[in-house]
Order: sequence, then structure tokens, then C-alpha cells
Amino acid sequence: MSGLREECGVFGIWSPVKAPLAETVYYGLYALQHRGQEGCGIAVCEDGVITAHRDTGLVGDVFDHPTLSGLPQGNMAVGHVRYSTTGGNERRNCQPIVVNHMKGRMAVAHNGNLSNAHELRSELEMSGAIFHTTSDTETIAYIITRKRLSCGSIEEAVLGAMDVIEGAYSLIVMSPTKLIAVRDPFGFRPLCYGRLTDGSYAVASESCALTAVGARIIRDIAPGEMVVFSKDGLRCDRSHCGTKRKRTCIFEYIYFARPDSVIDGVSVHAARLRAGRILAESCPADADIVIGVPDSGLDAALGFAQASGLPYGIGLIKNKYIGRTFISPAQSARADKVRIKLSAVRETVAGKRVVLVDDSIVRGTTGGRLIGLLREAGAAEIHFRVSAPPFIKPCYYGTDIDTEEQLAANHHTPAELAELMGADSLGYLPVEKLAELIGSDELCRACFTGEYPTAVPKGIHKDRYEMKITTGG
Repeated sequence: MSGLREECGVFGIWSPVKAPLAETVYYGLYALQHRGQEGCGIAVCEDGVITAHRDTGLVGDVFDHPTLSGLPQGNMAVGHVRYSTTGGNERRNCQPIVVNHMKGRMAVAHNGNLSNAHELRSELEMSGAIFHTTSDTETIAYIITRKRLSCGSIEEAVLGAMDVIEGAYSLIVMSPTKLIAVRDPFGFRPLCYGRLTDGSYAVASESCALTAVGARIIRDIAPGEMVVFSKDGLRCDRSHCGTKRKRTCIFEYIYFARPDSVIDGVSVHAARLRAGRILAESCPADADIVIGVPDSGLDAALGFAQASGLPYGIGLIKNKYIGRTFISPAQSARADKVRIKLSAVRETVAGKRVVLVDDSIVRGTTGGRLIGLLREAGAAEIHFRVSAPPFIKPCYYGTDIDTEEQLAANHHTPAELAELMGADSLGYLPVEKLAELIGSDELCRACFTGEYPTAVPKGIHKDRYEMKITTGG
């Protein structure tokens, strides 16, 4: 609820026989809708011919019945839900990206963000490459197709591309005969696969999407691993595994992923409960009730209540027919949507000292609006607790935090920010406690510490290609 812009989600399926796979991908994307609400797409491979439909909007809006039934049956399909971390919200930037090259067709769906995208794209442009989108996924597609010209197979080309691209990428690549799933060597973003009862294999950003289509979850794809599905069976390549220290984004557990997902063997719901318990121990509050901000703050609020012994209550109700607040790109529109999206339950908070638990603070604007709603409902005191540490640095791996100037924690102490938002106190999850959420220190916390796993781009705005296009002649 803090105004963060979300990740993307990918889903793919390989079947031993021709089937209406677009329907399965449709349900998988529905389960991943929380990861991206700007646009979506599905590409189906039928006898080596790839047919795709993609557009801006939610899954249910882009794929009405005639559109979905108009996609052919096939033995492979891939889908994507998008929120833009690079590249604007336009139809041309929706995925999967489908390309034609000398050795066939290919569809690519990508979750993540390349930290060396600008460098790679500039090199490609200088060699004559012409780009049709402004997302870094097209850069990945270009590199794979160029590698394919000198490689014996599409999987060799993908492995070659992994030697070049840096940063966060969970990829599904569909060729005329193979479905390939790849997770970057750092394991920034999740990716897992499972099997359906008919012998089909499904790949998804989160396990909740596999469950939604009736797949039995087999395992997470390891950082640096490539898994190939084809008529020859399933094959894994781990030549890039262990080349980097694992750095899964901790915010997958705090905010991005659905609570019923399991990432790298760790329950997202359990991780959020632990965050709330740690928060109660490190930042206690003398209060009467604990409430959470729907949806990602609810689990942490329950954990806070369990550890503190305070009762847990429903203090905010979410209008489930409106998208997340970050869908509105303008700050004024985002602020206005808070009141439309959430309302306070007066019977829960009136006259009470309230602990309000949310997942993060970016600018502080949304938190101030929430506190205002609770004040209007009669809350006597409001103690704001955040189940993440303060954001102090931008993210280059897929979360839309791109300038330090945006971040309230860089300009105000917790006491100052509490006063600005109208809270009686403010407490964050201690950064040194993050590893306790998942029982491992193999995580990325760069946005909280500034310690980046990769080299980061200098002085490059995330919308640089939009600016180039609109100002060019």
C-alpha cells in the first residue's frame, strides 16, 4: 500500500499433445495478477507458428472470451503480466515479445530488470539494431537471437546470453520446439515449475499460479539454472549455478508475492508473520489493538498481535474492485485513490490506541492518508509500524524505486516522519533482522543499505528511451 510499483509475472506451459493451452495460461496469469496490472499477453506455439495477443489492462479485460478462444491450440504457450519498471505503459511494451529471426521464431517473457541494459542496448544500436519497444526485455531477445546465429541450439544461445546480461531476470523463452525457463545466477526473482496430471509441465513466477492450474509443484528453479522442456523430456543445465552468491529480493517476501506462495522453500505467509513478531519485539507500542493495511500488511499485523499479546482487529476495509494505488502514475491521482480504495471500521478503532502495520514507506503520502482515515474514525492514538526497514537507495533489479530524492527516510528521522504523517510514533523493522524472516542471509537488501550485488548504472533515468522517442525528430 506504500506506493511501490510492482514486479512482473511470467507463466509458461509445455504439453506433450496439442491442447487449448491459452486457457491454462489465462488462469495462471489471473493468479499472478498482483505482480502486474498495467498489461498482459499470451503467446501460443502451434506446429512452430507463434500466435500472440497482448495489450494494456488487466487479464480479464485484455482476454475476453472471443479473444481467448481465438488463440489456437498448441503444445506450448507463455504468458506475462506487467508493471513497468523500465519502459512506459504502452501496448508495444506488453509481453511476451515475439521475434522472427533467421533460425525461426521466439517468444520471450521476462520478470526483473537488467542493471546493464543501457550499456547493452547502446552497443546493439551502434551495430545497427532497431528497437520497437522501450523495455529491456527486447534487449534480452536481441542478444539471444544474435547468439543463436552462431550456436547449435536455442538453449546454447540462452546460456550464451546469460554470460552477457546482468541483474535480475527470470525468463521463459519459447522457440518453435522448446520451452526454456531461466533464473539469473543471483536468484533475485522467483521461478518454479510443476507438473499437471496430463503430463504437461508448467513454469511460473510463484507457486500460487501452479496451484491455480492444478499443477503439482516440483521445485524452484535454482539461481543460474536453465530448465528445458521439449519432446525429448526435461533437461536441466546448471553451468551458471554457483557463479554468484544468491541474493533473492527480500521484498518478494515482505510485499510482492502472494501470501500463499512458497519461494525457495519458505512460506511467504510465515515470513510476514515473523516480520510482525520481530517488529513487536523491536518497536513495541502501548496500545489497545493491532490492525493491518490490506493486503500485504495483514500477515505482519497478525504476527505483531501474536507477539505483543494485543488483540488483532479488522480496522481497514479494502474495495477489491480497484487496483493497487500505484496504478495511477500521478501523485495526485494516487493520493485520491487511497480514500476510494480503503475505509476505516469505526467500531474497531474509535477511542482506541491503534497499532497500524504496513509493509513499507516510500514517500509517506499514503501513510498520512491512512492515518487521516483512522483519525476521522475516532482513533485516539496511532502507532505506525512498518514490516520493512527504511528505503534509502534506489533499486536496479525490478522494483520501481529510482531516485533517492523520492524516499522519505532520506529526509526525515522516524520521529519527524511520524509527525508529518500525523502518527503518534513510527517504527521500522531493523535491517539486521531481515535474515530472520527467511532463515537465511542469502538475500538482496540493497534498497535498505546501498550494498548492491552488481555494478549499477550511473546517471541513467529509467524512462530514458521514452524521452528519446518523444524528443527525437
